[in-house]
Amino acid sequence: MTDEWPSRAKARRTLGHYERGAAEFWEATRAHDVSQNLDALLDAVGGAPPRDILDFGCGPGRDLAELSRRGHRAVGLDGAAEFVAMARAHSGCEVWHQGFLELSLPPARFDGVFANASLFHVPSTELPRVLAQLREALRPRGVLFASNPRGDGTEGWNGERWGAYHDLDGWTAHVERAGFVVERHYYRPTGLPREQQPWLCTVSRAR
Repeated sequence: MTDEWPSRAKARRTLGHYERGAAEFWEATRAHDVSQNLDALLDAVGGAPPRDILDFGCGPGRDLAELSRRGHRAVGLDGAAEFVAMARAHSGCEVWHQGFLELSLPPARFDGVFANASLFHVPSTELPRVLAQLREALRPRGVLFASNPRGDGTEGWNGERWGAYHDLDGWTAHVERAGFVVERHYYRPTGLPREQQPWLCTVSRAR
């Protein structure tokens, strides 16, 4: 099942999965260490805090709280209402309830966007528009960090979640067409053979 599902139907079904399992998701992920990814974003953004950071797909607020703890003005965004409520409670930050396909972002508001395990839920047909919207929300030479499950360019259902699984070349092409330059990439977890590194991470700068 792929093309017979309109993009917004894919998004609704995916969000429904997260809404129903919000508490379990929090318990399963609250202790995950993504400091390497946060460091990659903030090192590229540069400068002393506070910087303005959008946590795109913030989920229950784990990374949003850490960004705030580091002294940054962090704003969360998620399409799942349960996650939005949890993120507000866990972080004390402003959190916007917006679906990835229905964004309304202020122009030139942010120094960086942290998209950790979120953009892969955007169908590839919608990705150019979504990336362009993120580009417009960044200040000049702003930074987009993205971590996505590494794949071969295919997409489809994983249970009730839609995912697009990009390789480096394909992902680079997407972000470059949207007005970014990929400055670095790495695979996670570090120190393992490539076949045991399921995550592709990129740091891209707005042109």
